[in-house]
Amino acid sequence: MPERRLPITAPAAAGSRRHSRRLRRLCRLILLPAFALALLSLAYLSFSYHGNLPLHGCTNLQMRSVMHHGLSNRDHLMKWKDHATNISMTKTEFEPANRRKKSRKHYAPCEIQFLPSVDDLVEPAQFENFTEFSLNYILKEEVLPGGGFFKPLFGGHQSPGDREETYHAKDQTLHCGFVRGPDDYPSTGFDLDENDRRYMATCHVAVSSCIFGSSDYLRRPTKSRIGSYAQKNVCFVMFMDELTLATLLSEGHMPDENGFVGLWRIVVVKNLPYKDMRRAGKVPKFLAHRLFPSAMYSIWLDSKLRLHADPLLIIEYFLWRKKAEYAISMHYDRSCVWEEVLQNKRLNKYNHAAIDEQFHFYQSDGLVKFNDSGQLPVLPSYVPEGSFIVRVHTPMSNLFSCLWFNEVNRFTSRDQLSFTYTYLKLRRTNPGKPFRLNMFKDCERRAIAKLFHHRTNGTTERPPANLRLDTIPSSIQG
Repeated sequence: MPERRLPITAPAAAGSRRHSRRLRRLCRLILLPAFALALLSLAYLSFSYHGNLPLHGCTNLQMRSVMHHGLSNRDHLMKWKDHATNISMTKTEFEPANRRKKSRKHYAPCEIQFLPSVDDLVEPAQFENFTEFSLNYILKEEVLPGGGFFKPLFGGHQSPGDREETYHAKDQTLHCGFVRGPDDYPSTGFDLDENDRRYMATCHVAVSSCIFGSSDYLRRPTKSRIGSYAQKNVCFVMFMDELTLATLLSEGHMPDENGFVGLWRIVVVKNLPYKDMRRAGKVPKFLAHRLFPSAMYSIWLDSKLRLHADPLLIIEYFLWRKKAEYAISMHYDRSCVWEEVLQNKRLNKYNHAAIDEQFHFYQSDGLVKFNDSGQLPVLPSYVPEGSFIVRVHTPMSNLFSCLWFNEVNRFTSRDQLSFTYTYLKLRRTNPGKPFRLNMFKDCERRAIAKLFHHRTNGTTERPPANLRLDTIPSSIQG
């Protein structure tokens, strides 16, 4: 019987195994370098975006060497990373990082040559060549004829014709806030206690500020920088509403028996005339001559500033030495109203349509760009910084303050938009009657008042409900 043989498969299987081994070796030779290259690429990307390890600091020769050896030796890789770190650190000592954040502009104070002490001050007997005329103010408005609806307003009802007439520097009676309605109508706002009114009527020099809506912390003037004479003879008045007072009490700022917290005399304003706290703050800012009827000088500083210079030395430097009746700092970054309009809209500081309405009105009435004509500008800047104002209460200074307030009352509360228009229109309307304005550098403002930030939104909590207000001195409660 013929012998049957089974199929011989062993040699074929051995050949297949040898083929598989070759294939795996070939894959290792191809895939491992590729895998190493991929890992190196990932390492390059991660290190190149790391601020302290920019891989592009390596030389091409070092890069090729690492790519050739792959990741077979972890020690070599770590040595190379350390070497790359040392190279990049050495390089960044001489070259800035490519992805460095854009640095903010730094605005530093500049030196002011104040007199050495108030002992050397001599108040001028009278101001030279200041325009003289008489101003009176509308205190009360009756119901308009016609029997229509009438609502008394703090700024009054000023017609376009009345507004145009007030720009003439002459004997006149004009709207300038604090306008009341008929006797049977409610108050138009900014109600003060009689004790505070009597105190403010005695002031010859007034330094004032305000906090409404609990928008700021109480910043006391630097007492060591203010001489003993000014501490005794200058009125430091901080206006605030009842909410702000309650918040400050909860933070430990308790007025003494005379209503003082440090140098500040706390004056509580009831029934604010505007819901917009920014607009309400323009009342003490612009109308110091109405609030301090006997004062010859006044200094205004926003609540974000802390005064650290003697008020009398400030008056001598910005007014007497410059023979000016009004002093305000120019803006630190912008000089043209066009730029200020764009910035207000970019930051949504106010309703855009209201800004456009005000700006178009001013353009139609002659407002031009800063130095657009190619001639020397009337002012060194058409945008004020606005947080610090020094005044002597001359007729022209008082008129300008009333006109500027009326613009804020009529249009937006962004007073930097209306400053230059008001000044140029007053100047254009009264040729031969100068208004002596000193617009000084903002670095000088920074030298006499330290700037802080306002309270951030959401950080101001209402005072505790159980806060006892009966411990407040009666002079503060009103």
